[in-house]
Amino acid sequence: MTTTTTTAATAPVLAPVAAPAARRRRRSLAPGRRLPASRLIGPALLLALWAAASAAGRLDPGAVPAPWTVLRTAAHLWTDGTLTTDILTSLRRAGAGFAIGLTAGVVLALVSGLSRVGEALIDGSVQLNRAIPTLGLIPLFILWLGIGETFKIAIIAIVVYIPIYLNTHAALSGIDHRFVELAEVQGLSRLGFVRQIVIPGALPGFFVGLRLGVTGSWLGLVVLEQINATSGLGYLMFQAQNYGQSDVILVGLLVYGVFGLVSDSAVRIVERRVLSWRRTLSN
Repeated sequence: MTTTTTTAATAPVLAPVAAPAARRRRRSLAPGRRLPASRLIGPALLLALWAAASAAGRLDPGAVPAPWTVLRTAAHLWTDGTLTTDILTSLRRAGAGFAIGLTAGVVLALVSGLSRVGEALIDGSVQLNRAIPTLGLIPLFILWLGIGETFKIAIIAIVVYIPIYLNTHAALSGIDHRFVELAEVQGLSRLGFVRQIVIPGALPGFFVGLRLGVTGSWLGLVVLEQINATSGLGYLMFQAQNYGQSDVILVGLLVYGVFGLVSDSAVRIVERRVLSWRRTLSN
């Protein structure tokens, strides 16, 4: 009788002690805390390896100049105004093409995603456009629009609008139909449905397309500025190629890389703020 009473009395005391110990032993599967300036670690490591290889004489200075040589060249180009002018020209082209592509991608995705008639008229044409290499359209656009600024901006707009359309349209198509039924039961108007259901549901896909569009605008600009251009970073690199100036080419590539990294980081910051209500691995 005494043994039975002691076991029964001590059992409730041991259970709460074992539970926290089991929870402490459980390993978290999440990535963990975000490292400060984590996206700069990779580029900094590459820069350090580049500098170390150049200092050790492992790289041919004529083919791959040292980082300090590239920095001196960049400072010289900036001082004489060449780099400043080319950067402003490239930013103007990329900005104009990106604005047009962003507007077209969002509008077409909304019309196609919210209307069966719109989908029938738009989606097939966009899919066909996606299958055609965009840079392969350059000769045709030169015939249509000439060899000035217009065709360059038009090509950049096409490069931008396709990923924005595809990802936004996919996000719209993926909205759970139960939310549509709930909006109908609640008696939401068309505008209220778009504001409370469509926009929150499409934003994650839109931001994915936006990041791809930002990157695509810089990639297209590299090629376009080497076609009958008189200014711009691509033109600067093309001229440097003719004279064998690899340091100038690396300056242009580094500026493109910095612009791409900064613009992608800006989109990520806006995305985290706008979609702060989501619980994801990234936040």
